[in-house]
Amino acid sequence: MSAAPAYSEDKGGSAGPGEPEYGHDPASGGIFSSDYKRHDDLKEMLDTNKDSLKLEAMKRIVAMIARGKNASDLFPAVVKNVACKNIEDPNQLIRASALRVLSSIRVPIIVPIMMLAIKEAASDMSPYVRKTAAHAIPKLYSLDSDQKDQLIEVIEKLLADKTTLVAGSVVMAFEEVCPERIDLIHKNYRKLCNLLIDVEEWGQVVIISMLTRYARTQFLSPTQNESLLEESPEKAFYGSEEDEAKGPGSGEAAAATLPARKPYVMDPDHRLLLRNTKPLLQSRSAAVVMAVAQLYFHLAPKAEVGVIAKALVRLLRSHSEVQYVVLQNVATMSIKRRGMFEPYLKSFYIRSTDPTQIKILKLEVLTNLANETNIPTVLREFQTYIRSMDKDFVAATIQAIGRCATNIGRVRDTCLNGLVQLLSNRDELVVAESVVVIKKLLQMQPAQHEEIIKHLAKLTDNIQVPMARASILWLIGEYCEHVPKIAPDVLRKMAKSFTAEEDIVKLQVINLAAKLYLTNSKQTKLLTQYVLSLAKYDQNYDIRDRARFTRQLIVPSEQGGALSRHAKKLFLAPKPAPVLESSFKDRDHFQLGSLSHLLNAKATGYQELPDWPEEAPDPSVRNVEVPEWTKCSSRERRKEKEKPFYSDSEGESGPTESADSEPESESESDSESGSGASSSESEDQDEEEDKGRGSESEQSEDEGEKKTKKRKKVAEGHGEGSSSDEDSDSSSSSSESEMTSESEEEQAEATLWRQKTPPSSKSTPAAKEISLLDLEDFTPPSVQPVSPATVVSASLVADLEGLTLTDSSLVPSLLSPVSSAGRQELLHRVAGEGLAVDYAFSRQPFSGNPHMVSVHIYFSNSSEMPIRGLHVGTPKLPAGISIQEFPEIESLAPGESTTAVMGINFCDSTQAANFQLCTQTRQFYVSIQPPVGELMAPVFMSENEFKKEQGKLMGMNEITEKLALPDSCRSDHVVVQRVTATANLGRVPCGTSDEYRFAGRTLTSGSLVLLTLDARSAGAAQLTVNSEKMVIGTMLVKDVIQALTQ
Repeated sequence: MSAAPAYSEDKGGSAGPGEPEYGHDPASGGIFSSDYKRHDDLKEMLDTNKDSLKLEAMKRIVAMIARGKNASDLFPAVVKNVACKNIEDPNQLIRASALRVLSSIRVPIIVPIMMLAIKEAASDMSPYVRKTAAHAIPKLYSLDSDQKDQLIEVIEKLLADKTTLVAGSVVMAFEEVCPERIDLIHKNYRKLCNLLIDVEEWGQVVIISMLTRYARTQFLSPTQNESLLEESPEKAFYGSEEDEAKGPGSGEAAAATLPARKPYVMDPDHRLLLRNTKPLLQSRSAAVVMAVAQLYFHLAPKAEVGVIAKALVRLLRSHSEVQYVVLQNVATMSIKRRGMFEPYLKSFYIRSTDPTQIKILKLEVLTNLANETNIPTVLREFQTYIRSMDKDFVAATIQAIGRCATNIGRVRDTCLNGLVQLLSNRDELVVAESVVVIKKLLQMQPAQHEEIIKHLAKLTDNIQVPMARASILWLIGEYCEHVPKIAPDVLRKMAKSFTAEEDIVKLQVINLAAKLYLTNSKQTKLLTQYVLSLAKYDQNYDIRDRARFTRQLIVPSEQGGALSRHAKKLFLAPKPAPVLESSFKDRDHFQLGSLSHLLNAKATGYQELPDWPEEAPDPSVRNVEVPEWTKCSSRERRKEKEKPFYSDSEGESGPTESADSEPESESESDSESGSGASSSESEDQDEEEDKGRGSESEQSEDEGEKKTKKRKKVAEGHGEGSSSDEDSDSSSSSSESEMTSESEEEQAEATLWRQKTPPSSKSTPAAKEISLLDLEDFTPPSVQPVSPATVVSASLVADLEGLTLTDSSLVPSLLSPVSSAGRQELLHRVAGEGLAVDYAFSRQPFSGNPHMVSVHIYFSNSSEMPIRGLHVGTPKLPAGISIQEFPEIESLAPGESTTAVMGINFCDSTQAANFQLCTQTRQFYVSIQPPVGELMAPVFMSENEFKKEQGKLMGMNEITEKLALPDSCRSDHVVVQRVTATANLGRVPCGTSDEYRFAGRTLTSGSLVLLTLDARSAGAAQLTVNSEKMVIGTMLVKDVIQALTQ
């Protein structure tokens, strides 16, 4: 075919049957110049299934673009071919990238293609692709809001996703597209709460913000009863018990004055949200900590809000940008919840290196926290700040002194005298700011401070700052009757310089002239007329108008006589003293942590925080049907040990943190503590103390306030609450959303089972781990727990043993278990179909065989059926390892717990002991692997014996490592505690300071293990382990170094 037909009307193209027609030379543009269907042939080529035709069409389109021809109407067809192929790629990264690129093309014509791609990606097998689909939803919505209904369907589908990777992204899409559709959250609420701990930090912030608004619409206010009773923020969580102990009369009298209202009972879902967000206060992300803090401030009962104080104070060690945002929110919180931050007053002291904005915010917080107790300390700080070179900061400090004087009447005179002394300062700005503040303070007691007013009048010759001059003139005019001789002379001086004054000063000169004319017209009549004449021709129209108005008001005339009779009442009317308030007073109507709160103005896209409902909405909308086999009690099924990072650190989170011990409300806590089970609980407490399980460590905040008997009752409830908290966090990491439904019937059953539980079934609370928030200078003053006298720690035993002249050790029953491994999970309750099993190394000699490690096994039945015939099946163990089984447990009732002891000979190795836990119906494969420190027993010897044995274990039997001890690990007590917690060794007396020796023997072979720590101040510390067991020595060195340097 020649080229001529290509320029004919029929486009010159010929094709065989079944193939589309297309032009030969689209780059020339001649064949497409007039036909409105000029690109149909290329579109057909791009829509075929033949790659060769598609490639040819793409080449021709590129040629057209190169020649400057318009090919925009082919854009959707090209995008569809490029994107769709990649969207179906087997590689998930390619599929996600293709969708990301497609959703970033801001061309409305491809909206249908984008919608199809998002719907397909929302059903993708890869969670990463589904996450990308969630990210694409807001982009499409901003491009075409008419697609909202279809996008809501996709959001609803993605909200049901159980993957933590998707959760944060889809909630963000929900907030952008349909934040008003709160009904989409109901079924997914509990799942989001439990997944929250494992979502990425960006997603955690978004989810917490959304759940804050959700909770404000679905739950009742936890402070509704507190507002009626006007309880103080510092009231303890268990204050209701103390009130009951005082007698029934006081409570009835208070209730009689209140309107009839049902007692507040916190919704379990409300408690679930508070419990699952609390561990995030230890997050490394400042944004996450801030999000949790605002959630607690807006949603938690007053007694529980204090838990956020330590976390926010920790953030003050971060960058200045983070400090600025945190201090903005702390300033707002400290107005309503002053007691929350009072223990951390010193954390808000100002450093010379702080930027001015940070200084002013810290000053704001210090002023808010000032009270009659700490005001001397605060004023001493302010006195130091006044000497700063930062003038803006000095001015803010003087204003802060004025606010303290206004709020605390006891120090008003002291502050006023201090400000008067500042009037002799060389810096004019300091003097000017002091005058302004003194003026406000004098309005409260003007008659008592005539001398100060006279002193201020003398400063008019020296002070040139307009605001300060205006303040002095206002004071003299307002209280001219107290200084009748000085006031006319001041007016005379100001009349001479009237034309050179600033506008604000001129207005006050006019006011002073009018007031003196009304009170002392004989001396000031001519001066007043002179000032009004000058003001009549002033350049500023405000001053001209004020002069005309004043003249007509004070000078009688025929027309204005009626009004002039009331001139004195108008000018000299008594005025209320100004109230110096914080600029953050009304900012709490914005949600804390939001941009609107930071700017104190409503930002674009800001969503108002809803008000609490008067009546609680139906909680059943959040119920999700779960399989029968997963249904078990809400309380007793939560008995496993949690990872240290997720622990609640109940005893170390501030002065008002004790309130979070129970997942139900205060009323439930009170009723349970008064149940019939309390007698059996108190009887069993002595047994627990004799066993030395150290359960006292988790109730330090309660022991200083309760009597012994009440303390024991609270301790059990507290232990159960904390274990349930930990379990809730751990269950979230496995994405088991089926288990989040908790009905009221299940809670009632759990309470009943707890009451029926015999004393021997109580499980031991886990040892407390170190919290990220436990910084030395942040620890508020609190009552320390009293340890039982019968329990002696291993480090103390070692010290006492070193003082004796014999090698005999103390009675083993006095040793408390101090294993660093703590209580660990052996069988999860889900895998065990309701049977939860934990284990711990007790470090007590095993009675059956001294070469075996004693392991305590804790069983708990959280199912609805009794478990019968609990025993150890025939184990398949590595060579040398043996097990001494525990006696068979015939029956374990629902909700019941019990403990057994078994012995394991690990043959001086850290190999795991694998065996079966069997019931009458099932077998469960479990495994126990010991830390190297649990394979030995302490040996007590003299220093000479230690050196003698050490000399025999040199060369290959000696492992030496250097380490840098942190400052927190320099005291004897800390070093000994950390070493003995890591390894079951005994302390050997040493005559050299800063040198520590420990000795032990492996349980199986009896080989000596000698450990020496040289912690002398010069240079790095040195750790030496001597042992025939080289592998054990190497592993022990590694574990001890990790314990000492953490």
